[in-house]
Amino acid sequence: MLNAISNQLRIFLCTEPADMRKNVNGLSGLIRKSMMLDPLSGHLYVFRNQRGDRLKVCYWDSDGFAIWYKMLQRGTFRFPDLKNYSSAGLEIDHSTLRLILDGIDLSTIRRQHRFKINPSTLPQSQNTQFISATQQPLEQNLVATKP
Repeated sequence: MLNAISNQLRIFLCTEPADMRKNVNGLSGLIRKSMMLDPLSGHLYVFRNQRGDRLKVCYWDSDGFAIWYKMLQRGTFRFPDLKNYSSAGLEIDHSTLRLILDGIDLSTIRRQHRFKINPSTLPQSQNTQFISATQQPLEQNLVATKP
């Protein structure tokens, strides 16, 4: 399910440890109150327990909530350093989520500069033959959410 995450899908990490006994109602309450986001938006919301060996992903799937749950037999999920973020939600991109699920420690990796096209700056006309690319900073994959 999570292998085919779209690039347009927004993904939010909950910066506070969550109680893995919570069901959909409890997690949607955390999304509304702690993260100050709308659980019905269709975005992925990722929660981790205190030890870091369990992960829940909650999302609205057009006609109801869905939860993806993973419990590791050995090791932990390594979230980015969340101590420097004041909000309870942190937006990441799909490749960062893939790294977390694959067990890669995000503090030990370094992203190279890449050119990306910002879809909001693209011209509306289909006759345009030249599109300029803008360079994104390295920290572009981690953006603190704003209520």
